[in-house]
Amino acid sequence: MTAHVIVFGNEKGGSGKSTVAMHVIAALLDHGLQVGSIDLDLRQGTLSRYVENRTKAQRLLKAPDHVRIVEDNGHFEDAFQRLSEAEDVIVIDTPGHDSPLGRLAHSFADTLVTPLNDSFIDLDVLARVNGESLQIERPSHYAETVWKQRQLKMHKNPGAVVDWIVLRNRLSHLDARNKRDMEGLLDALSKRIGCRVVSGFGERVIYRELFLKGLTMMDMKGDELSMSHVAARQEVRNLVEAMNLPCLKG
Repeated sequence: MTAHVIVFGNEKGGSGKSTVAMHVIAALLDHGLQVGSIDLDLRQGTLSRYVENRTKAQRLLKAPDHVRIVEDNGHFEDAFQRLSEAEDVIVIDTPGHDSPLGRLAHSFADTLVTPLNDSFIDLDVLARVNGESLQIERPSHYAETVWKQRQLKMHKNPGAVVDWIVLRNRLSHLDARNKRDMEGLLDALSKRIGCRVVSGFGERVIYRELFLKGLTMMDMKGDELSMSHVAARQEVRNLVEAMNLPCLKG
């Protein structure tokens, strides 16, 4: 049985891909799964630094079998092949811009997760929106890239399915017109580009603070947890459940 491949992708930086990826990795490790991870961000390498911080933490933490790709020289495909034979799940973090390695990773995805900050600026990577009518005019460049890579995967593996999840990330806890408008636009867009829209993480400082310690909300225990932390940990659990991963069934 080959590993289930989860790719985190968005051609706009600052969407929270690495933070969400690390939390999903920690949650899957907690479920007892063998998890491999690959960082394709040749320059930034945020997920790699997160895993490095995790291995240096002053508490015993589960960590993935991690590979950082530093050059576009074929090592990605070698690492992917090794992990696909050894792990239950492979999590791939892609750079926040278009790249050959990023496109290749998208063609490997069984589950594609696109974190999207709740703003019209971030929505622009998925769709062109008419500023007057707030109607979607057409899918944007990243949506077209995903469509092409899905077609490539299905050409290589007839019958293959890519579950594309657009994750509304850094959500405000206040009901606002912008939030409602985004909800309506994403609902309409999902029908055009073939994705599912799910809620991700709220706008919480704790997610940023945990990075330097290599921790995730899944690692917080007992007295460390405030009510806000409990809510944040539940956000992670809700996301993993919404991903509907076959490796967590049965």
